[in-house]
Amino acid sequence: MPDAPHQTVTRFAPSPNGQLHLGHAYAAIVAHDLAVERGGRFLLRIEDIDGPRSRAELAQAFREDLGWLGLAYEEVPPQSQRLDSYIVAANQLREAGLLYPCTCTRTEIAEAATRMGPDGPVYPGTCKHRRPDPEREAAWRLDVEAATARTGPLTWTDEIAGEQQAEPERLGDVVLVRKDLPASYHLAATLDDAADGITLVARGADLFHATHIHRLLQALLDLPVPTWHHHELLLDESGSKLAKRRGSPSLTDRREAGEDGGALAESLRRGALPAGISLGRP
Repeated sequence: MPDAPHQTVTRFAPSPNGQLHLGHAYAAIVAHDLAVERGGRFLLRIEDIDGPRSRAELAQAFREDLGWLGLAYEEVPPQSQRLDSYIVAANQLREAGLLYPCTCTRTEIAEAATRMGPDGPVYPGTCKHRRPDPEREAAWRLDVEAATARTGPLTWTDEIAGEQQAEPERLGDVVLVRKDLPASYHLAATLDDAADGITLVARGADLFHATHIHRLLQALLDLPVPTWHHHELLLDESGSKLAKRRGSPSLTDRREAGEDGGALAESLRRGALPAGISLGRP
Protein backbone atom coordinates (compact mmCIF):
# COMPACT_ATOMS: atom_id res chain seq x y z
CA MET A 1 0.00 0.00 0.00
CA PRO A 2 1.50 3.39 -0.92
CA ASP A 3 2.25 5.92 1.77
CA ALA A 4 -0.42 8.44 2.66
CA PRO A 5 0.14 11.86 1.06
CA HIS A 6 2.63 13.98 2.97
CA GLN A 7 3.23 11.25 5.55
CA THR A 8 6.40 11.93 7.51
CA VAL A 9 9.02 9.21 7.05
CA THR A 10 12.32 9.38 8.94
CA ARG A 11 15.20 6.94 9.26
CA PHE A 12 18.16 5.88 11.37
CA ALA A 13 20.97 4.54 9.20
CA PRO A 14 23.97 3.23 11.18
CA SER A 15 27.01 1.45 9.77
CA PRO A 16 27.84 -1.90 11.42
CA ASN A 17 31.56 -1.20 11.78
CA GLY A 18 31.44 -0.48 15.50
CA GLN A 19 29.01 -0.49 18.39
CA LEU A 20 26.41 2.22 18.93
CA HIS A 21 26.95 4.78 21.72
CA LEU A 22 24.92 7.53 23.36
CA GLY A 23 25.34 9.84 20.37
CA HIS A 24 23.70 7.24 18.14
CA ALA A 25 20.96 6.73 20.72
CA TYR A 26 20.18 10.45 20.69
CA ALA A 27 20.10 10.55 16.87
CA ALA A 28 17.78 7.55 16.72
CA ILE A 29 15.48 9.04 19.36
CA VAL A 30 15.23 12.36 17.51
CA ALA A 31 14.37 10.65 14.20
CA HIS A 32 11.94 8.27 15.92
CA ASP A 33 10.15 10.97 17.89
CA LEU A 34 9.78 13.31 14.92
CA ALA A 35 8.02 10.53 13.02
CA VAL A 36 5.81 9.50 15.94
CA GLU A 37 4.79 13.08 16.76
CA ARG A 38 3.59 13.50 13.17
CA GLY A 39 1.88 10.15 12.81
CA GLY A 40 4.56 8.92 10.43
CA ARG A 41 7.00 6.04 10.05
CA PHE A 42 10.49 5.48 11.47
CA LEU A 43 12.81 3.25 9.43
CA LEU A 44 16.02 1.40 10.22
CA ARG A 45 18.48 1.05 7.33
CA ILE A 46 21.77 -0.75 7.84
CA GLU A 47 24.57 0.87 5.82
CA ASP A 48 26.72 -2.22 5.41
CA ILE A 49 28.94 -1.67 2.37
CA ASP A 50 32.13 -0.86 4.23
CA GLY A 51 33.81 -4.09 3.13
CA PRO A 52 35.10 -6.44 5.84
CA ARG A 53 34.49 -3.76 8.49
CA SER A 54 30.72 -4.33 8.14
CA ARG A 55 29.74 -7.10 10.55
CA ALA A 56 26.37 -8.86 10.69
CA GLU A 57 26.59 -9.37 14.45
CA LEU A 58 26.82 -5.61 14.97
CA ALA A 59 23.74 -5.04 12.82
CA GLN A 60 21.86 -7.48 15.04
CA ALA A 61 23.11 -5.64 18.12
CA PHE A 62 21.74 -2.40 16.63
CA ARG A 63 18.27 -3.96 16.40
CA GLU A 64 18.48 -5.08 20.00
CA ASP A 65 19.75 -1.68 21.11
CA LEU A 66 16.81 0.13 19.47
CA GLY A 67 14.36 -2.27 21.08
CA TRP A 68 16.06 -1.77 24.45
CA LEU A 69 15.62 2.01 24.06
CA GLY A 70 11.93 1.45 23.38
CA LEU A 71 12.04 2.61 19.75
CA ALA A 72 9.69 0.80 17.38
CA TYR A 73 10.92 0.74 13.79
CA GLU A 74 10.42 -0.76 10.35
CA GLU A 75 13.55 -2.24 8.81
CA VAL A 76 14.23 -1.71 5.11
CA PRO A 77 16.77 -3.57 2.95
CA PRO A 78 20.42 -2.88 3.84
CA GLN A 79 22.78 -1.15 1.45
CA SER A 80 24.40 -4.45 0.52
CA GLN A 81 21.17 -5.31 -1.31
CA ARG A 82 21.12 -2.03 -3.23
CA LEU A 83 24.41 -2.13 -5.10
CA ASP A 84 22.79 -2.28 -8.54
CA SER A 85 21.02 1.03 -7.95
CA TYR A 86 24.33 2.71 -7.13
CA ILE A 87 25.92 1.36 -10.30
CA VAL A 88 23.00 2.53 -12.45
CA ALA A 89 23.12 6.05 -11.00
CA ALA A 90 26.90 6.31 -11.32
CA ASN A 91 26.69 5.20 -14.95
CA GLN A 92 24.00 7.81 -15.60
CA LEU A 93 26.23 10.56 -14.24
CA ARG A 94 29.29 9.18 -16.05
CA GLU A 95 27.44 9.08 -19.38
CA ALA A 96 26.33 12.67 -18.80
CA GLY A 97 29.99 13.68 -18.53
CA LEU A 98 29.68 14.62 -14.86
CA LEU A 99 32.13 12.12 -13.36
CA TYR A 100 35.85 11.80 -13.92
CA PRO A 101 38.40 9.24 -12.68
CA CYS A 102 40.81 10.24 -9.92
CA THR A 103 43.91 8.30 -8.85
CA CYS A 104 45.15 10.76 -6.23
CA THR A 105 46.02 9.54 -2.75
CA ARG A 106 45.02 11.40 0.42
CA THR A 107 48.59 12.53 0.85
CA GLU A 108 48.73 13.93 -2.67
CA ILE A 109 45.44 15.76 -2.13
CA ALA A 110 46.62 17.26 1.16
CA GLU A 111 49.84 18.48 -0.44
CA ALA A 112 48.08 20.03 -3.46
CA ALA A 113 45.00 21.49 -1.77
CA THR A 114 44.75 25.27 -1.55
CA ARG A 115 41.80 25.50 0.84
CA MET A 116 40.10 23.61 3.60
CA GLY A 117 36.48 22.50 3.58
CA PRO A 118 34.17 20.99 6.19
CA ASP A 119 35.76 17.55 5.73
CA GLY A 120 39.39 18.68 5.42
CA PRO A 121 41.46 19.61 2.36
CA VAL A 122 39.26 20.34 -0.66
CA TYR A 123 40.25 18.34 -3.72
CA PRO A 124 42.02 20.75 -6.12
CA GLY A 125 40.90 19.00 -9.32
CA THR A 126 44.28 17.48 -10.10
CA CYS A 127 42.86 14.64 -12.23
CA LYS A 128 40.07 16.64 -13.82
CA HIS A 129 41.97 17.60 -16.95
CA ARG A 130 44.59 14.88 -17.22
CA ARG A 131 44.60 11.40 -18.65
CA PRO A 132 44.24 8.81 -15.86
CA ASP A 133 47.10 6.41 -15.19
CA PRO A 134 45.77 2.94 -16.15
CA GLU A 135 48.20 1.35 -13.70
CA ARG A 136 46.55 3.04 -10.72
CA GLU A 137 43.12 2.26 -9.29
CA ALA A 138 40.73 5.17 -9.70
CA ALA A 139 37.82 6.61 -7.79
CA TRP A 140 35.19 8.66 -9.66
CA ARG A 141 34.57 12.26 -8.66
CA LEU A 142 31.64 14.54 -9.38
CA ASP A 143 32.53 17.53 -11.56
CA VAL A 144 30.68 20.04 -9.39
CA GLU A 145 31.26 22.97 -11.74
CA ALA A 146 29.71 21.11 -14.68
CA ALA A 147 26.93 19.74 -12.48
CA THR A 148 25.87 23.11 -11.09
CA ALA A 149 25.99 24.62 -14.57
CA ARG A 150 23.46 21.99 -15.58
CA THR A 151 21.09 22.39 -12.63
CA GLY A 152 21.31 26.10 -11.96
CA PRO A 153 20.77 27.49 -8.43
CA LEU A 154 19.23 25.11 -5.90
CA THR A 155 17.80 25.51 -2.42
CA TRP A 156 16.95 23.17 0.43
CA THR A 157 15.13 23.52 3.73
CA ASP A 158 16.29 22.65 7.22
CA GLU A 159 13.64 22.71 9.94
CA ILE A 160 16.08 24.34 12.36
CA ALA A 161 18.25 26.56 10.15
CA GLY A 162 15.59 27.47 7.59
CA GLU A 163 15.91 27.93 3.83
CA GLN A 164 19.40 27.29 2.46
CA GLN A 165 21.11 28.08 -0.83
CA ALA A 166 22.89 24.96 -2.05
CA GLU A 167 26.65 25.56 -2.24
CA PRO A 168 28.15 22.20 -3.25
CA GLU A 169 31.35 23.89 -4.41
CA ARG A 170 32.28 24.27 -0.74
CA LEU A 171 33.07 20.55 -0.68
CA GLY A 172 34.79 20.46 -4.07
CA ASP A 173 34.62 17.53 -6.48
CA VAL A 174 33.62 14.82 -4.01
CA VAL A 175 34.08 11.10 -4.61
CA LEU A 176 30.87 9.35 -5.63
CA VAL A 177 32.36 5.97 -6.57
CA ARG A 178 35.12 4.81 -4.27
CA LYS A 179 38.10 2.79 -5.41
CA ASP A 180 36.89 -0.18 -3.39
CA LEU A 181 33.10 0.31 -3.43
CA PRO A 182 30.37 1.15 -5.97
CA ALA A 183 29.28 4.22 -4.01
CA SER A 184 30.48 6.75 -1.46
CA TYR A 185 28.30 7.92 1.42
CA HIS A 186 27.07 10.88 -0.63
CA LEU A 187 25.71 8.81 -3.50
CA ALA A 188 24.44 5.84 -1.48
CA ALA A 189 22.61 7.85 1.19
CA THR A 190 20.96 10.12 -1.38
CA LEU A 191 19.72 7.21 -3.47
CA ASP A 192 18.61 5.21 -0.45
CA ASP A 193 16.62 8.06 1.07
CA ALA A 194 14.77 8.47 -2.22
CA ALA A 195 14.13 4.73 -2.55
CA ASP A 196 12.84 4.51 1.02
CA GLY A 197 10.50 7.47 0.65
CA ILE A 198 12.24 9.52 3.33
CA THR A 199 10.50 12.87 3.66
CA LEU A 200 12.45 14.20 6.66
CA VAL A 201 16.19 13.50 6.94
CA ALA A 202 16.92 13.82 10.66
CA ARG A 203 20.65 13.63 11.36
CA GLY A 204 23.41 15.34 13.30
CA ALA A 205 24.65 18.86 12.63
CA ASP A 206 28.03 17.42 11.61
CA LEU A 207 26.39 16.35 8.32
CA PHE A 208 24.82 19.73 7.57
CA HIS A 209 27.45 20.53 4.94
CA ALA A 210 26.90 17.20 3.14
CA THR A 211 23.38 18.30 2.28
CA HIS A 212 24.72 20.78 -0.26
CA ILE A 213 26.05 17.86 -2.31
CA HIS A 214 23.01 15.68 -1.68
CA ARG A 215 20.69 18.40 -2.95
CA LEU A 216 22.77 18.64 -6.13
CA LEU A 217 22.60 14.88 -6.66
CA GLN A 218 18.84 14.92 -6.21
CA ALA A 219 18.55 17.50 -8.98
CA LEU A 220 20.91 15.62 -11.30
CA LEU A 221 19.18 12.26 -10.79
CA ASP A 222 15.61 13.63 -10.69
CA LEU A 223 15.01 12.43 -7.13
CA PRO A 224 12.43 13.75 -4.66
CA VAL A 225 13.63 16.45 -2.28
CA PRO A 226 13.00 15.87 1.44
CA THR A 227 13.19 18.37 4.27
CA TRP A 228 16.17 18.12 6.64
CA HIS A 229 16.45 18.38 10.41
CA HIS A 230 20.07 18.73 11.54
CA HIS A 231 19.97 18.36 15.30
CA GLU A 232 22.59 19.07 17.94
CA LEU A 233 25.15 16.41 18.85
CA LEU A 234 26.24 14.90 22.12
CA LEU A 235 29.70 16.33 22.82
CA ASP A 236 32.43 15.12 25.17
CA GLU A 237 34.51 17.20 27.57
CA SER A 238 36.66 18.52 24.73
CA GLY A 239 33.68 19.66 22.68
CA SER A 240 34.10 16.83 20.16
CA LYS A 241 31.21 14.61 19.13
CA LEU A 242 31.04 11.17 20.68
CA ALA A 243 32.61 8.63 18.33
CA LYS A 244 33.26 4.91 18.10
CA ARG A 245 36.95 5.45 17.60
CA ARG A 246 37.23 7.44 20.83
CA GLY A 247 35.96 4.55 22.89
CA SER A 248 32.66 6.13 23.90
CA PRO A 249 30.64 3.65 26.06
CA SER A 250 28.51 1.40 23.86
CA LEU A 251 24.78 0.86 24.12
CA THR A 252 25.33 -2.90 24.03
CA ASP A 253 27.55 -2.72 27.11
CA ARG A 254 24.92 -0.66 28.92
CA ARG A 255 22.17 -3.03 27.85
CA GLU A 256 24.06 -6.16 28.88
CA ALA A 257 24.92 -4.57 32.22
CA GLY A 258 21.20 -4.35 32.99
CA GLU A 259 20.71 -0.60 32.56
CA ASP A 260 17.14 0.52 31.89
CA GLY A 261 17.06 1.50 28.21
CA GLY A 262 13.69 3.19 28.41
CA ALA A 263 14.85 5.35 31.30
CA LEU A 264 18.02 6.23 29.41
CA ALA A 265 15.97 7.29 26.39
CA GLU A 266 13.79 9.52 28.54
CA SER A 267 16.88 11.11 30.08
CA LEU A 268 18.28 11.90 26.65
CA ARG A 269 14.95 13.41 25.61
CA ARG A 270 15.03 15.70 28.66
CA GLY A 271 18.66 16.65 28.11
CA ALA A 272 19.65 15.00 31.41
CA LEU A 273 23.06 13.87 30.18
CA PRO A 274 25.84 11.95 31.92
CA ALA A 275 28.66 13.94 33.49
CA GLY A 276 31.10 15.33 30.94
CA ILE A 277 28.59 15.21 28.05
CA SER A 278 26.72 18.18 26.61
CA LEU A 279 24.46 19.02 23.68
CA GLY A 280 25.77 21.38 21.05
CA ARG A 281 27.10 21.98 17.58
CA PRO A 282 30.81 21.27 17.08
